[in-house]
Amino acid sequence: MKSFQRSQVAVLCDRLAEPPHHIITIFGPRQTGKTTIVQQALRRIDVGSRYLAVDEPRPPGPRGSYDESETIPVFSYERGTDWLVRVWEEARREAQRSGRGFVLALDEIQRIPQWSQTLKGLWDADRAQDCPLHVVILGSAPLLMQSGLNESLAGRFEPIRVAHWSFEEMSNAFGFSLDEYLYFGGYPGSAKFVQDLDRWRAHILQAIVMSSIGRDILSMTRVDKPELLKRLFEHGADYSGQILSYTKMLGQLMDAGNTTTLARYLDLLSDAGLLVGFGKYHNKSHLRKGSSPKLNVLNTALMTVGSGYSFEEAMADRTFRGRIVESAVGAHLSNTATPDISVYYWRDKSLEVDFVLRRGPHLIPVEVKSGRKSVHLGGIEAFKRNFGARRSLLVGEGGIPLHEFFTVPVNQWFEEK
Repeated sequence: MKSFQRSQVAVLCDRLAEPPHHIITIFGPRQTGKTTIVQQALRRIDVGSRYLAVDEPRPPGPRGSYDESETIPVFSYERGTDWLVRVWEEARREAQRSGRGFVLALDEIQRIPQWSQTLKGLWDADRAQDCPLHVVILGSAPLLMQSGLNESLAGRFEPIRVAHWSFEEMSNAFGFSLDEYLYFGGYPGSAKFVQDLDRWRAHILQAIVMSSIGRDILSMTRVDKPELLKRLFEHGADYSGQILSYTKMLGQLMDAGNTTTLARYLDLLSDAGLLVGFGKYHNKSHLRKGSSPKLNVLNTALMTVGSGYSFEEAMADRTFRGRIVESAVGAHLSNTATPDISVYYWRDKSLEVDFVLRRGPHLIPVEVKSGRKSVHLGGIEAFKRNFGARRSLLVGEGGIPLHEFFTVPVNQWFEEK
């Protein structure tokens, strides 16, 4: 199978062809190919580079259609700021010696204590000397990465976001059909296991769910009720596509916690790329914040892996497949939304809109014809009357075909007339 490259590879190559204006940061959920993107970009550029993993001899990453014949040496060192200073100074000397620059890529950088303060001092020293050293940092803990960057490195970094793989990417790289994408989701590392359902489930649960919660949330962020966090994820996967109040969720989870804690844990799961809670749209922002969330997995594999359904059973159950379709649409909207676009839902008594997109004053209500419910466009029309939306989207049968919808990022719907 030939090598497949995501669009971020070309973006990173373009950034590395420029003088080093910013630290380049690669953000994204676990198992979405961040490491492979960096390694592929380093093979394409014509300057020297060094890729270093902070905590592992070789970090886990998706393989599948990737070209495994070429590898970049990966080294393992003890964590610590002394190590970080040492490898940076070595790369700095390489950059100054070559006359053409050098690239230092640091994976799982957030696992070094006080990493952002150390990077700030090293980066500022390089800028004072006009050192031609490019620095790329990447990691799987968005909350901590963003905290360190925003607190210590404000104005010094440029992000490249890596989202879950789209239907188009999984189709091109692995030959997935639409139904296979709906069931097996967009994790490239699991594609080689789809013919062995037990191995596929084990990979999703261990390499993604357990690692994301255990390594990227619990080990890096204070969580007073780790079992509640885990149960919330499982509950959200079971109820993906449904609106549940925080109070009701606490009752179903049999926990004596409070709704503020639950809302924070949902934010942590969203930051890790697992589960999001869309808020109810209202034209007054303070009313949006206190609404009951609409739970939605950010990759449908997280929904199907614990369902007990085989691929054939899931596709044959019209109601369950409909839930997957609606969750896949919600995940696509969230994963492809640019920072200036927000995703909501809307409901007023018996009237409902599955999703609402907002960019500034512009609104687009989205209804999904998924097969699990009859679609009445009264909610769309009522929303338009109440909030002045000029256009709407119907996704599925009778509207935009799913395979076409999944190829269009959210921002394009605002640009098309």
